[in-house]
Amino acid sequence: MAEPNLAQRLGYDGEAKLVILNADDLGSCHSANVGVFECLATGTVTSATLMVPCPWAREASSRYRGEDIGVHLTLNAEYELYRWGPITYAPSLLGGDGGFPRTMADVWDHADLDEVRRECRAQIERAILWGFDVSHLDSHMGTLQMRPEFFDVYLELALEFGLPLRMVSTGMERYVGFPARAVAAAEGAVFTDHFRLVPGVGSRQIFERDLATLRPGVTELHLHPAVDSAELRSLATDDWEARVDDHRIICDEDWVRRALDEAGATLIGYRPLRDLARAGG
Repeated sequence: MAEPNLAQRLGYDGEAKLVILNADDLGSCHSANVGVFECLATGTVTSATLMVPCPWAREASSRYRGEDIGVHLTLNAEYELYRWGPITYAPSLLGGDGGFPRTMADVWDHADLDEVRRECRAQIERAILWGFDVSHLDSHMGTLQMRPEFFDVYLELALEFGLPLRMVSTGMERYVGFPARAVAAAEGAVFTDHFRLVPGVGSRQIFERDLATLRPGVTELHLHPAVDSAELRSLATDDWEARVDDHRIICDEDWVRRALDEAGATLIGYRPLRDLARAGG
């Protein structure tokens, strides 16, 4: 008899289409906090991830009312004029002008892995201290997912805290150059069957293209919602409109939910996967 697939292990039919719709970058700014929690309130967005080192992360915790929220492990600060940095003593994780490096390559070239491990563990522990019932882990900009030595830290922490994690797609593995999914599965980690990558920010076109072609299994989709404000326009100068549009397609338009219904998809959060992870995978 074949081993049950992830949907079956979660209590669904083996051909079920299960969708986690995640809002990234909670805590990055006030506009993101408002936008993410408004999207969660609709029920169409089913989870979010918190950037613990960011200036507005503590304010996000004051809004928390038990929603499905994970930790967006953060080793980069990509903006030119808006900076944040490590919450631990981590000299190798500092860029030249203060704060985290802007690029993944800079982290990969200079970061000490012990400092990476200590910083990421501290981010999870601080979220727990602030009262979050942490549901899962993912990685800001994918920095922890696309190099094997950094992926080892990512996987180690998921197993240590009993948390599911965002995983690169099978197709993306060819780009990163190592079998991340097989390595994580061999260690007993829990992760989704499919992940639809949104390059950069702005999910409308990806959703328009992909929602009708969802495959059986658990799929994670993601977006970066924020409300329009002078704050957002000043810090996210290149992508503020896309962030506002991500909020718009959830809170002001209804086609995303209709498209999911028409595809026969069932919305879930990450907590059922966390329960599975803590029950032994």
